[in-house]
Amino acid sequence: MTTSNGKWSSDICTDPKPFYCYDDKVILINESKTWDEALTYCRVNHHDLVSITDRHQQRWVEKRAKMADTKFVWLGMRYTCTLDLWFWVNDRLVCFNNWARDNMDEQCGMAGVMKRDGKWYKKDDHKKFNFICAK
Repeated sequence: MTTSNGKWSSDICTDPKPFYCYDDKVILINESKTWDEALTYCRVNHHDLVSITDRHQQRWVEKRAKMADTKFVWLGMRYTCTLDLWFWVNDRLVCFNNWARDNMDEQCGMAGVMKRDGKWYKKDDHKKFNFICAK
C-alpha cells in the first residue's frame, strides 16, 4: 500500500485495496525479417509495427530493443520518396524523433530502425532485423 505522500507502508493483507493495472503495449519479436515481412507479421499476429510519437513510448520501445538478438530492430517508420518525408505506419508524421547523427541521405526503400542504445537509424528495408510490434 502507498501512503498519501507516495511512500510504501505495511497493511493487513486480507483487507481489500485499490490496485494499479499495467498492460504492456509493445512486444519484441526475436525473428529476423525484412521491413515488409515484419510489417505483415505484426499486422497478422498483433496490431502493427510500433510507432513512436512521444518520449514515453520511446522509453518502452527502447527497453525492448535492448533485448534483441540483432544490433537493430525495425520500427513502423518508412520514408516515402513521392512526398519526401518520413511517416509512421499508424499514419502519423514523424514529429517526435530520436535520430542518431548519421550522414545518410534519404533514399527510396529506407525504413527506420532503433539501435539498442535507443537511437534511430535509416536502413535499407531489405535487410533483416528483429522488430517490435504494437499490441
